[in-house]
Amino acid sequence: MTRFVTLDVEDAVGTIRLARPPMNALDVAMQDQLKEVAEEAAARADVRAVVIYGGEKVFAAGADIKEMQRMSYTDMVQRGGALQDAFTAVARIPKPVVAAVTGYALGGGCELALCADIRIAGDNAKLGQPEILLGLIPGAGGTQRLARLVGPAKTKDLIFTGRMVRADEALRIGLVDQVVPAEEVYSAALAWAGKLATGPAWALRAAKEAVDRGLESDIDSGLALERTLFAGLFATEDRDTGMRSFVEDGPGKAKFA
Repeated sequence: MTRFVTLDVEDAVGTIRLARPPMNALDVAMQDQLKEVAEEAAARADVRAVVIYGGEKVFAAGADIKEMQRMSYTDMVQRGGALQDAFTAVARIPKPVVAAVTGYALGGGCELALCADIRIAGDNAKLGQPEILLGLIPGAGGTQRLARLVGPAKTKDLIFTGRMVRADEALRIGLVDQVVPAEEVYSAALAWAGKLATGPAWALRAAKEAVDRGLESDIDSGLALERTLFAGLFATEDRDTGMRSFVEDGPGKAKFA
């Protein structure tokens, strides 16, 4: 089987690379490989942070519309769960994840970027959820993750109109977190991931779970989760290393294993 999604690991940073020219259209095979690679990145101890990257020209321009056009209602009832599971596998990677967005990130491509913890975009990036133009709505998490990121009003604007936003507007509304020259996107994402790859892995894992799961629940449940995770870190080597270093050498000098 042709590999459209791969995981490359260097210096504790795993790059999930999309490679289905020319536009990285997310067909069924690519979705299945994405889930497989995300689960591998989650499980591998030598991966401490993750970059999602579609290449220098495009992140992912959406679903494979020709493939989708052939699907019936019953086909999509059967496939819809697997589609969402693939993206959820990325969102559930218990490590810092950054999307490095160049060119188009539309439809499923935008939904994939939403699964990351932060998004670094090139100044040539264009993002959006154009499914309405096909008589559809986002089906891989866009209605939910986008609303949690930028709020319901901006989400409805983007989904109702299907319009694309350029990098500057995406930054202004909070859809992306940083804009850099297009040729610097991957290096900027690697720098962000590399810094966190040397951090306290268990504490970073707990922080991500507390924020993500907390947003899915009421405030009291979120606080209970935070309390449990906070206490649990007192049983880790991360806590021992961080506090010992603070007492002996001052803040910000700990070297975590």
